Amino acid sequence: MSRAEQATPHKTLALALLAVTQFVLVLDASIVNVALPSIGRELHFNQDSLSWVTNAYTLTFGGFLLLGGRVSDILGRRRMFMAGLGLFVVASFVGALAQAPAMLVTARAAQGLGAALVAPAALSLLMTIFPAGAERNRALGVWGAVAGGGAAAGSILGGVLTEWIGWEAVLWVNVPIGVVALALAPRLLPAARDRVSAAGFDVMGAITVTGGLALGVYALVDGNNAGWLSAQTIASAAIAIALLAAFVVIESRAKHPLVPMHIFKQHTLRSANLIALLVTGSVFPMFFVLTLFMQQVWGYSPIKAGFGQLPFAITLIAFAGLTSRWVTRLGFKTPLLIGMLITAGSLVWLSLLSVGGSYWTELLGPSLLAGVGGALMFIPVTLAATAGARRDEAGLASGLINTTQQVGGSIGLAITVAIATAATTSSLTSGNAPGVAATDGFQVALLAGAGLAALGAIFTAWLLPGVKNQPAPIDEEAEEREAVTV
Repeated sequence: MSRAEQATPHKTLALALLAVTQFVLVLDASIVNVALPSIGRELHFNQDSLSWVTNAYTLTFGGFLLLGGRVSDILGRRRMFMAGLGLFVVASFVGALAQAPAMLVTARAAQGLGAALVAPAALSLLMTIFPAGAERNRALGVWGAVAGGGAAAGSILGGVLTEWIGWEAVLWVNVPIGVVALALAPRLLPAARDRVSAAGFDVMGAITVTGGLALGVYALVDGNNAGWLSAQTIASAAIAIALLAAFVVIESRAKHPLVPMHIFKQHTLRSANLIALLVTGSVFPMFFVLTLFMQQVWGYSPIKAGFGQLPFAITLIAFAGLTSRWVTRLGFKTPLLIGMLITAGSLVWLSLLSVGGSYWTELLGPSLLAGVGGALMFIPVTLAATAGARRDEAGLASGLINTTQQVGGSIGLAITVAIATAATTSSLTSGNAPGVAATDGFQVALLAGAGLAALGAIFTAWLLPGVKNQPAPIDEEAEEREAVTV
């Protein structure tokens, strides 16, 4: 038993703390969406700038994840978990008090930065506390359930809080949860880090990778507003690519690299991160499409539209435990492959939504099926991306999978919005009514998501090894460095 395991007697409580924190981080990416119309009216946002209430969070979350993961390895996972959570709570408090657009957007960016520090630290703590095998798979089952359920719950909770209390409540809700988590963290989480001198920290690597990722995410989230072939989008993408290329060169020569290039020699880790792009790229935009469809086409209220996505969350949570057991018996490839195929099928089914359709006949069935597919995807892909990481690189591996999932969601949403907009415009030009045109756009967007899931299934079958996952190799030197109290 490792020192970290000995220092964490209350594993169930530690898992609950980490899972609830991850739930809040995922929730926060979607809970604000339902409140956007109210925010726009009360703070006098113009239509073009309102999207930055969401984009500011996405941009800093995605841009700083990789840095956050490596810093947690160096400075301490519990320490960075608490520092990031503290920043997230303060930013939520300030955002709820915002009286002007700039104040709210700045607070949302600070929330994203805090989340980027918390998410990889939390996942690497989970990997440290629970040994490889059935115990870790069960823990990841819980982790995957709350992460997937958080995206759907955001729409429900956002609608309830906005309609009953006000838009500020979608930010206030983070404060008491965060304060309780901060109080419990020193008692439930191990204080462990890997001893790396501050002088050896790769400053230039940190600057180039953070700048490259942030600009890349910016180009994606703002591409629809600025235009995909506009000078702004092309310049942002070009600079992002240049910075990431410089990062690779720097890392190959650095004495103490931020991201040791040898980690990408692990075939399973490399393949799982590629597949994770397609997992989130196919699923996360589904919530965006369904929320707009139910409100704009079927005329649902925010609360009703939110509860319309509840079957997905319930099914995902119900199947998470089963998935963790299947992964233990079969390895991560088979459940992941089945999950990608089920997700592709559910998105094709959802694309049959019609203007005069019924929730019970057109939306409930595919939503339940999508929940099953989500459980079968999120847990195995996370395990595959972290299973072979050395103990001293657990935070780095966690940061990588969180980054690819965040970027995948941004890519998927950008593709979805672009395709839906083009199809809707074409349908309006052909003389169709607005409701019909909007439905045409949503249908094509859902089919695009199905295509991404099908491509993920192909990559899963082709790239991942068809053997049961083995415990992560133990690095003896890393064992000696682990559990240095901070």
